[in-house]
Amino acid sequence: MKKNKTGLLTICMKAGKLLLGMDMAKDTCRSGEARAVFTASDLSDKSLKEVRFYCGRYKVKLYALGMTMDEIGTALGKRSGIVTVTEKGFAKSLSEGLDEIEPLDNDRMEEY
Repeated sequence: MKKNKTGLLTICMKAGKLLLGMDMAKDTCRSGEARAVFTASDLSDKSLKEVRFYCGRYKVKLYALGMTMDEIGTALGKRSGIVTVTEKGFAKSLSEGLDEIEPLDNDRMEEY
């Protein structure tokens, strides 16, 4: 399954529908471009809390990708713990079989 996700990530990146990093995730959630956000299994608790907040605030689905930052880096050429997909079809394909992460309620976290 990990091989399948790696291939989809690569295709998505080549199509220009994949963005890496926290800042890009926050910006695309805010602008409404993000279709889904995926996190690495070794993402820090602070970063996970922050991305959960933004995904919850802007109603974007958040998934655990099941890959480490190093595995994402090997697949895409850049190490990252947060991957944002901006195309509905790619987001749906990547999310199949993955665990959805529950977003944080706005009133449970202070603004960054």
